[in-house]
Amino acid sequence: MFISHLTLKNWRNFKHIDVPLRERVFVIGPNACGKSNFLDALRFLRDVARSGGGLQEAVRLRGGVSKIRCLSARSKPDVSIEITMSDEDTGTQRWKYTLVFSQSGGGVVDVVAKVKNETVCGENGASIHIRPDNKDREDERLLQYTHLEQPTANASFRDIADFFSGMQYLHIVPQLVRDPQSFVKTANTEDFYGRDFLERVKRTGERVRHSYLRKIEQALVSAVPQFERLTMENDDMGVPHLQMRYRHWRSGGARQREDQFSDGTLRMIGLLWSLLDGTRPLLLEEPELSLNREIVGKLGALIYRMQRQKRRQVIVSTHSGDLLADPGIGAEEVLLMAPGAEGTEVRPASSHDEIRRFLKSGMTIGEAALPFTRPEKVDQLDLFQ
Repeated sequence: MFISHLTLKNWRNFKHIDVPLRERVFVIGPNACGKSNFLDALRFLRDVARSGGGLQEAVRLRGGVSKIRCLSARSKPDVSIEITMSDEDTGTQRWKYTLVFSQSGGGVVDVVAKVKNETVCGENGASIHIRPDNKDREDERLLQYTHLEQPTANASFRDIADFFSGMQYLHIVPQLVRDPQSFVKTANTEDFYGRDFLERVKRTGERVRHSYLRKIEQALVSAVPQFERLTMENDDMGVPHLQMRYRHWRSGGARQREDQFSDGTLRMIGLLWSLLDGTRPLLLEEPELSLNREIVGKLGALIYRMQRQKRRQVIVSTHSGDLLADPGIGAEEVLLMAPGAEGTEVRPASSHDEIRRFLKSGMTIGEAALPFTRPEKVDQLDLFQ
């Protein structure tokens, strides 16, 4: 199952977008246009569905409804997320989930998020679950909670809750992997940036962990000079460490722990692990950072091969022309973001007449589409004193 359509209303940068998604998606656009916020809409539903999360916690982590709501919302303040999930083989709809919420309270009454509408449609498009229902009308406090987050209420559509809660987002920050103790971790906040990456690897079953590390090792042999082997070992205190062995004049080779790895090596290990670990949608933010451009040019094909083995959807935000130089990336897989006075617009690159003409002339999708993400006044930086 994969996300085949996403509709957002009044979410962050987006007053209203309605876009189809493929099993591999590349999101491009200028800085501050909403690429991260686009991915965060999916993370939001995952946070709602996960155990220990829920609507109120997901909203709180983002600063409240007022911080989530688009500045262009004006007289229509409700925030809406609608997700269509389809079968990978047939492309037919399996589920559609809609959540509409707003802010309630203020003054002496606590400010909370309130469900305005929660609808689930099945394979034939018929609604099988609609809120508010009679119980909600009798007790409005129930509208502070979605049925998505409640096992006693989502029995008829638990597949959706499991699908959302299994989505993954990982954006490795090398400094956090090298020295996790130097950064304060907020209670009940999930680690998206690699602070607990080594613990996550350690918690994986030994057989699966060994298999994943051997596959990552095969890739690193091609990408990292003199590299020979990747292992995980615990120190005397039981703390897990990644260890790499390099060819060296010593018979046993030279060894390094993760605190000596380069940024690019750590990010590549994290990227490969996240691609291997799981079957639900994976959200990747600028995977090209710190990597050699020749490696970046292979990422599109690498993602495709690994996702086809796992049958999982991968959604990537990127600025990289090297990544998008891959001739195997189609215009229908690229979403182009364009900020405007009424929020950011999003459309598939395949719907853009000029981009289609460029592609027919032999350009790659990077050459054809990235010029449309160029900031309008970027040339004025030449005048900066």
